[in-house]
Amino acid sequence: MAERVLITGARAVAALDIARSLRAAGYEPHLADCSPAWVARLSRTAGPVHRHASPVEHPAAFAREIRGLIKRLDPVRIVPTCEEVFHLAALAEADGISDRVFAPPPDRRATLHAKDRFAALCGRLGLPVPDTARITDRAALEALSGEAADHVFKPVWSRFGTRTLIAPTPAALAAVTPSPAAPWIAQRRIVGEEVSFHAVCHEGRVTAFCAYGSDWRLSGGASYVFRPLPPEMTVRLRPMAEALATFAGTGQIACDVLIDGDGQPWLIECNPRATSGVHLFARSAEFGRALMGRGDAEPATATRHLSPALWLHGLPTALSDGRLAAWRAQGQQGFDAVAAPGDPGPILGALADAAAFALRALRTGRSLTAAMTADIEWNGPPVGSPD
Repeated sequence: MAERVLITGARAVAALDIARSLRAAGYEPHLADCSPAWVARLSRTAGPVHRHASPVEHPAAFAREIRGLIKRLDPVRIVPTCEEVFHLAALAEADGISDRVFAPPPDRRATLHAKDRFAALCGRLGLPVPDTARITDRAALEALSGEAADHVFKPVWSRFGTRTLIAPTPAALAAVTPSPAAPWIAQRRIVGEEVSFHAVCHEGRVTAFCAYGSDWRLSGGASYVFRPLPPEMTVRLRPMAEALATFAGTGQIACDVLIDGDGQPWLIECNPRATSGVHLFARSAEFGRALMGRGDAEPATATRHLSPALWLHGLPTALSDGRLAAWRAQGQQGFDAVAAPGDPGPILGALADAAAFALRALRTGRSLTAAMTADIEWNGPPVGSPD
């Protein structure tokens, strides 16, 4: 009988590709989320999708339902893909099953996730990071107002870059209200190309690594096309991932990097979870085994894209920016990360999920990106051990 693996955050296309890789490697993947996660639910190649309560909105029900799910499935590993990792790992620690959760230990996970602590960690490890200052009140913010053009301001806990202020005007900076409970950082501005890398690590050793950039992004900065970087830059970035892996230990780590005009890469922030980099491993059995600590995996060389976003966002962008030829080339030469051969259902699922999140955004007055994560996100306060 195949060993079972539970993948949480099923709303993410990354979870879908992780499930496909694990199935190719001979495991029995199961997925879970507190949203309908139609992108996975309509897939023929992922696995059963289980529903649970939101860890943010209904923490007690979340704990009860996740415990029940783990008891029924008895998975050999639990692979979080989104910020539910913080809530899930706290529960696992309380239950004495932290060794099953594929994530760094709690204190290290928080250090990687918090932008100020991550910058300090990079400094200790000798990794290149822009000068970074933590801001917890208006006085500290105003002290930097005269240098705003040389800085980037953003909350310590944030996602998708939606609240990031790059060289803000005085009026934009005046609207920021940092506090000890909701701190911000000011980071020296680096002008250059934004790229990312994703690494799988086991006991401090990297077993899978890829580095990629994107020429197609949403307004908040999230990419929907993933282009492997040239080998020479990949070689430069991998030692950074290896240094961070020695700190993280076991789990997935993904970083955003800016490459300046001199070709120098600067680490900006980190996500201790899955990201879109998983798509570059082309759903391979090798990647599934690498996730389980049973081998290494190398990424593919072709670009990947999210086809619904390429049509809904990429086509209007291509028409307005005169990039129609590049858009056609991506659609023809790149590979879709959503659909798979014999498995077109996730495209409809992705559209259904997008519509549901859009309705939630309208109903709650949030932005679309905020609505997509509000029920699972973690913003710094310690997650208590569920009773």
